[in-house]
Amino acid sequence: MQNRPVAAAGFILVATLTIGFIDQFVRVIAETSSLWTFHVIRTAMIWTGVLSWLALSGRRLAVSNWRGLLARSGIMATALMIYFGALGFLPVAQAAAGLFTAPIWVLILSVAVFGLRIGPVRIAAVLIGFAGVVMVLSPNPDAIEPLVFVPILGGAFYAMGAIATREWCGTETALVVALGSFTAQGLWGLVGIAAIETLGPGDGFLTQGWVWPDGEVFAWCVVQAAGSLLAVVCLTRGYQLAEASLVSVFEYSVLGFSALFGLMLWGDALSPVSLLGLGLIAGAGSLIVLRGRGARVA
Repeated sequence: MQNRPVAAAGFILVATLTIGFIDQFVRVIAETSSLWTFHVIRTAMIWTGVLSWLALSGRRLAVSNWRGLLARSGIMATALMIYFGALGFLPVAQAAAGLFTAPIWVLILSVAVFGLRIGPVRIAAVLIGFAGVVMVLSPNPDAIEPLVFVPILGGAFYAMGAIATREWCGTETALVVALGSFTAQGLWGLVGIAAIETLGPGDGFLTQGWVWPDGEVFAWCVVQAAGSLLAVVCLTRGYQLAEASLVSVFEYSVLGFSALFGLMLWGDALSPVSLLGLGLIAGAGSLIVLRGRGARVA
């Protein structure tokens, strides 16, 4: 099997750069639309593009484990709904910091559920990672707001989805797995719209039901759909070209890209404490991943 770590890193960096850029504009969508509308529209666009490609290429989608795919899709979609919901009130870098606690959660779940034995290095990495999260999400200890920690819950679900990907969906193609997640997010959107219309809509990103998109929202949904597909393709290709434990470390570049684009586009300057926290999260996650290479006990 080919092993091209430089090319793999290139694909991962393209993916994380794309995500760091396109997710900045969820705040534009949030100004006039809703989380639920956004996911319904994006899912419809993605399916339109994929079905068009399938028709032109003559290829077919095949699922080998429906139960595993459905379960994994629901878990991962929940993680991403929490992440995108947080983008309605947090900068991308902060929301991404919560989501990227996933390696820490994977380790915790592996210990709690599967009885994995870990040593002091990875225990220290968990503590450092959580310290980094606190520094990013609440850089001012005198004004801690509980809502800023919501993305950490997304990270927990993302970790469960990562475990499920290997355990339940190891035989599925990357496109099938990705479409499962996007479809579940679209269904989340429909459920949210129905629930809000029943209970009574509000006027915010999270509390509005269906909102007919104007031209600007529609355009950014197109960008999101195309960018998301590009990122998934690049991530998949990256993991095909090199060992997963090495490639996954490069995914932490999304924290840097998110902070950079947030500063360039919106003037979201992170404090030195938050920047240090991002570094601690990336370092802790990388240490956990690399420490676990080829070993069940550290």
